[in-house]
Amino acid sequence: MNRLKTEFDGLILDNPLMPASGPLTGDFEKMQFMQEQGVGAMVTKTISVEAAKVPRPCIYGDRSHIMNSELWSEFPMEKWIEEILPEFMKIKKVPLIVSMGYTREDMEILVPKLDKFADAFEVSTHYVGKDLSVISDTVKAIRSNTKKPLYMKISPHIPEPVKFAEAVRDAGATGVAAINSLGPTMNINIAKRSLEYCGESGFVWTSGPVIRNLALGIIYTIKKALPDFTVIGTGGVSSADDVLQFLLAGAGGVQMLSGALLKGKDLYSKIIKELPAALDKYGFRDIREVYETGLSIDTVYDPKTAVLDEDKCTHCRLCERICPYFAITYDEKIIIDGDKCFGCGLCISKCPVGALS
Repeated sequence: MNRLKTEFDGLILDNPLMPASGPLTGDFEKMQFMQEQGVGAMVTKTISVEAAKVPRPCIYGDRSHIMNSELWSEFPMEKWIEEILPEFMKIKKVPLIVSMGYTREDMEILVPKLDKFADAFEVSTHYVGKDLSVISDTVKAIRSNTKKPLYMKISPHIPEPVKFAEAVRDAGATGVAAINSLGPTMNINIAKRSLEYCGESGFVWTSGPVIRNLALGIIYTIKKALPDFTVIGTGGVSSADDVLQFLLAGAGGVQMLSGALLKGKDLYSKIIKELPAALDKYGFRDIREVYETGLSIDTVYDPKTAVLDEDKCTHCRLCERICPYFAITYDEKIIIDGDKCFGCGLCISKCPVGALS
């Protein structure tokens, strides 16, 4: 029995992890590498009618985020249709989700040419704007040209995620992918007094662990409102625990890109290898059980004073420095003033050795 197997909309994945659309799936060689990593499905870099003109440098990495101004594929649709996708079909072992962008007019051209390769489609709405009628018309144009599953990718700048999901569902989409990278953002070089890693606008898109909690919130919001509508989760995944969090929030499958750019391209196989142990750690039988488990909300209003385990404490005094209620002091040991402690939990979450509970 494969404990990692998951299935949605007729797509069968040996595990829930797949690459997100981007530079790591931008040609045949990269897609071949991803498949060898053991991903549950493949997602192409976003294909459009014309090749993107990409500024260099275009990818900036920090501890918790990636900034990217790379746009869509640097290859025109002809190269994908005549070379990249036919080559991948010869070695294909997993479902193929073809990412496309951006306008309704583009879709009328792209979908008929790409349909024979795709098991499903994902459509980025990054450069389409916020007008749901325009996005709905794009969905209708795609649906008129294919019967394959179709996932519309929601950007964080969409003000009402549920209305977005309802609009694309009513227009014929099978589900949504949530979320796209965050923006507009920018990277400033103080010494040069300049903007870096950007195009002519000066802006870049931010992704990676820094947006994970935003992604989880949007996934949960959509899934709570539309429980029968598929959500593919993406945005900030970089560990097996992250995968489980996305599934608990309501994602049927999980995509990752920036985590691998920050930690190494072999992160996919590492996470897949670590998933069974993560299931055991949290008492799940399999991936399906994670997805089907509802999340509870345990809200408590009465404060509980933090408790120190002195045997674990290393006297780093971080808790003292960060306490916003001035309830922690140090006199050869950590002292917590129960009258001042608000029970906010910051010290517990930040203690590097788990000495506070």
